Amino acid sequence: MQQDIAILGLGRMGSAMAKNLLDAGFALTVWNRSSDATRSLAAAGARVAKTPGEAATPGGIVVTMLADDAVLTETTAGEHGFGRRLGPGGLHIAMETIAPATSRHLADWHREHGNQYVAAPVFGRPAVAQAGKLWVCMSGEVAAKRRAEPVLAAVCQRHEDFGTDPVSANVVKLVGNFMIASLIEVMGEGYTLAEKHGLSREAVASFFVSTLFDAPVFRSYSPTIAADRHDEAAFLLRLGLKDLRLILGAAERAEMPMPLASLLRDRLLSAMAKGRGDYDWTAIAHGAREDAGLA
Repeated sequence: MQQDIAILGLGRMGSAMAKNLLDAGFALTVWNRSSDATRSLAAAGARVAKTPGEAATPGGIVVTMLADDAVLTETTAGEHGFGRRLGPGGLHIAMETIAPATSRHLADWHREHGNQYVAAPVFGRPAVAQAGKLWVCMSGEVAAKRRAEPVLAAVCQRHEDFGTDPVSANVVKLVGNFMIASLIEVMGEGYTLAEKHGLSREAVASFFVSTLFDAPVFRSYSPTIAADRHDEAAFLLRLGLKDLRLILGAAERAEMPMPLASLLRDRLLSAMAKGRGDYDWTAIAHGAREDAGLA
């Protein structure tokens, strides 16, 4: 298989996805705001672009895995963006966590410029991305999704189709991140209750993960929360706060109260105020220990 692909955004997730695309035989171009992240990929055979626009091939495919809505919008439609160079027949696969409204704007922008657009946000930590075992929820026009499938197959173990409205996949992603953050808080409170009664957090966590809660999210997050060690960040707490704001924004537009999401946003704000923005977002759970006088 030789198909020209560009991937823009080489954080831990984007870099792992890029390596998997190279291993799958795609001719790959990469771009990142910091050039340091491009070096190992260049050594593995990727072409390095100096600007997002230079990364795109007319009529080709661009995958984005960028930090937030503003960066994605500028990288797509800005002065040096890739969107206009992508041109008629081009495909943008947007795999980051963004607001549904941003996804709608990008889909409309691409349609006006003759491009295709697929929303395909991912679930999975960096180790999962390295193994090519991400879970992807996608939505967009049928032909665009069909064209995106070989690319997604190189980076994920499963992709689920949520229809033709590009916004749908972004809503699913926000729902999933809300549920993960909620479970982090649940584990933090539960393990702290056990600790207050003289029990080992680790022992309680091990019991539940091997019995009632033997599921990927619990297996992945529980050891870190039980140990109350959050300094090795797989997903930055500051990005978790960004996502909670997106969740609450989507809820407000839908006129839906989400009291637990509001609590989680406040947990994250408190952690940010205490200088933990670069910790893993499991530091949400540390707030329960602080409230209990154990931290």
